[in-house]
Amino acid sequence: MSYKNYDQYSDYDKKNIIEKLYTQEGLSFGNIAEQLGTYANRIRRDAIKYQINIRNKSQAQSNAIKTGAHKHPTKGTERSEDTKNKIGKSVMKAWDNLDDKELEKRKKRSKQLWNKLSDDEKQHRLNLANQAVRTSSKVGSKLEHFLLEQLVSDGYKVDFHKEQILTNTKLQIDLFLPTMNIAIEVDGPSHFLPVWGEDTLAKNQKYDKKKTGLILGKGLKLIRVKQTHDFSKSRAFVLYDKLVKAIDKIENSTKKSIEIED
Repeated sequence: MSYKNYDQYSDYDKKNIIEKLYTQEGLSFGNIAEQLGTYANRIRRDAIKYQINIRNKSQAQSNAIKTGAHKHPTKGTERSEDTKNKIGKSVMKAWDNLDDKELEKRKKRSKQLWNKLSDDEKQHRLNLANQAVRTSSKVGSKLEHFLLEQLVSDGYKVDFHKEQILTNTKLQIDLFLPTMNIAIEVDGPSHFLPVWGEDTLAKNQKYDKKKTGLILGKGLKLIRVKQTHDFSKSRAFVLYDKLVKAIDKIENSTKKSIEIED
């Protein structure tokens, strides 16, 4: 549809045209101004005068992408691993620098979102979490696989979840460096927090204590990696740097065990 010059319309017609083009069709003030032979700020002022709801910056950006006026800033963009890691580390640093008040605010928000879920959705998510824990115990966690990949890439000889390495037991060592006699145990939150209840935590800690005794009793050295956060590659790379330093330190000292955390 073609329009006359903006000045030729009455206030009533101007209001209807702006509502149609801006509110219903999602055009920007600039697009509307081009069709009406005027300038964008004039259309914006009149929209305010006619009490038409003005989109905020976020809504405007979203609308521009939706209508094709602007290209999505990241869609279709393939980032390199180095770029992804830099972005991840930046996000991680921002989280680590949050004060207690902001952390508590975000925890409260997460709890509110959880409480809004239906009972079926809550149960579904809990089932997925339980399944992930069971799978992790059998095939190893994401962090374990990441550390394995990095160690092998850096030339370390690594045995992964090798069974019966401890005499007369069926226990496994998560990551074992046989040429250095160093055992690496990766402990997720259930090893130090009551994720599945106090009884389960007590059993896990009793198991860990027994395993530590068997490892050290066999004359091996032990590095325990405490995973306090959900897995992310950026945090994992930082943790891997700590692990390499711990390996060098324990290999060249009389220390029998070291603990690091992400």
